[in-house]
Amino acid sequence: MKKSLYINGEWIETATYSPLYAPYSKEQIAEIPIASDEIIHEAIAHAQQANVKMEALTSLERAEILFQIAQLFKEHREQAAEIISLESAKPLKFALAEIDRTIETYQFAGEEAKRLVGEIIPMDAAKTGKNRFGYTIEQPLGTIAAITPFNFPQNLVAHKIGPAIATGNTVILKPASQTPLSAFFLAQLIDQTALPKGAFQVITGGGKQIGDLLVKHEKIKMITFTGSPAVGIGIRDKAGMKHVALELGSNAGLIIDEQVDLDYVATKCVTGAFSNQGQVCISLQRIYVKDTIYEQFTELFIEKTKALVLGDPLSAQTDVSAMIHANEQQRASAWVAEAVDHGAQLLLGGKEIDGVFPPTILANVDRHSKISCEEVFAPIVIINKITSIADGIESINDSKFGLQAGIFTKDIQTAFTAAKKLDVGGVMINDIPTYRVDQMPYGGVKLSGTGKEGLKYAIKEMTETKLIVWNNEGGI
Repeated sequence: MKKSLYINGEWIETATYSPLYAPYSKEQIAEIPIASDEIIHEAIAHAQQANVKMEALTSLERAEILFQIAQLFKEHREQAAEIISLESAKPLKFALAEIDRTIETYQFAGEEAKRLVGEIIPMDAAKTGKNRFGYTIEQPLGTIAAITPFNFPQNLVAHKIGPAIATGNTVILKPASQTPLSAFFLAQLIDQTALPKGAFQVITGGGKQIGDLLVKHEKIKMITFTGSPAVGIGIRDKAGMKHVALELGSNAGLIIDEQVDLDYVATKCVTGAFSNQGQVCISLQRIYVKDTIYEQFTELFIEKTKALVLGDPLSAQTDVSAMIHANEQQRASAWVAEAVDHGAQLLLGGKEIDGVFPPTILANVDRHSKISCEEVFAPIVIINKITSIADGIESINDSKFGLQAGIFTKDIQTAFTAAKKLDVGGVMINDIPTYRVDQMPYGGVKLSGTGKEGLKYAIKEMTETKLIVWNNEGGI
């Protein structure tokens, strides 16, 4: 099926197309348009024209548009989930859960659109502030470029489109090359709302060509990007004075203390490590277990992992399917082999089964192995033994990433210590680091990025604070 770009409220054909293949079946499922430089410039010009209309919308009108989008996703929930499963191989149960979160995200954005307020400044608190009245307002930046990944092709997009609309900005979406169908489906839904034409547009094609043009264009006021650290750093270096929000890599760690319910913890860990084939920014990648409970936990974790169903992502029973590309599965295999060469013990998995890289468990992994220090983005987890909580904290912090981490413990002092000492953007106590709800602040430290997502927090990134001061002296 030949697709079209969504430009200024119209579906535009291009001169060049590229085939899109399903990761699991390997069948061609669409022909995707490749945007030319001319089309990209046209999209930016249309966005500039739409800025005037967006600025004229009331906060209520912006909120109602976002609620419309949420309602349309409710009405087309199954179709939206099936598209995700087809183009990304995300198992249908997880794709449906993503759409449910997407609905919530647009609802949260609509609610925040009504709360876009400044503050009163107590000018007379300063010696020279007498008879002056000051306040701030939050104004939209203008046109925002959103560059998004494949792993959550609706909800991570919603975390950029939702706050952009809530703040009165226009937005140009460049989706991941493997998941453009979800972006086009979103455009079909938005086309049914009252959003001004040109305020939301979708362009597809080569990431470097489109990305470089958007990042360098003077009319683009902000880049919001989710993806790899290498690309994110390149964007930051090229963006000049633009606002930049980067949600980059991770290798999330978890500490398991004594006296916790190991059956419950193991079940949570299986979900955290293997959901969406481990292709989640906060996927559980490193588990550090107290030595006294190490064997018991490991046995439970292996047992529960073996119960997972591998296969067709469109089947309701499937838990794990193919990774996004065959070369990514080959990379995962190579990283496992490297870890074993460095002395790790392979407890489960490690080799492709009928086109699916299976859930893989490694023990006693050297901290210098790629699986330990890089972002694996695959259904692979390591389980290492620790003798103290301090050892676990040190191991988690021994990373160039710092998005989220977790700890299971019954000791309140241990929990508070971990919360303070773990060098990450978010600490989950008695939960896996993979936990996220969409209104919470979400973002990391170190190479995990800059800025925060979560609607209220992303909105702050997408506005400019303006100060207004009234001088009441002299009876003017």
